[in-house]
Amino acid sequence: MDFSGTWKVHSEENLEEFLKVVGAPEMVVKMRKEVKPVLVIEQKGKDFTYTMKTPICTKVHSFSLGKESEMTSVDGRKFKCTVREEKGKLIAETEKFTSVREIQGDEMIETFTAGPVTFISRSKRV
Repeated sequence: MDFSGTWKVHSEENLEEFLKVVGAPEMVVKMRKEVKPVLVIEQKGKDFTYTMKTPICTKVHSFSLGKESEMTSVDGRKFKCTVREEKGKLIAETEKFTSVREIQGDEMIETFTAGPVTFISRSKRV
């Protein structure tokens, strides 16, 4: 699995519903649905740096596979997360949601599930 690179989000499904289910403030929901972020992923063995860039803000998360890390949500709330690799996919589980990141062909697909809502983000390497 090679997630390293710069990825431009081109398609998102159920973003607004997902943000509401995880408790994002209405202002964040409105701002985020107007923006397609650029993701920069740097991978060195089991260590990752994941940067999400939007015109509004830039969020950087660093984590190592199998180790609990502290991350920050779009609206600034901190949460604990452990990311693991399983069959070429990166899987992160938190108290509020689960995310699965995988590469299919020339796309990176990110699937976030919170309760009954599934948000899917599709990116292409640039």
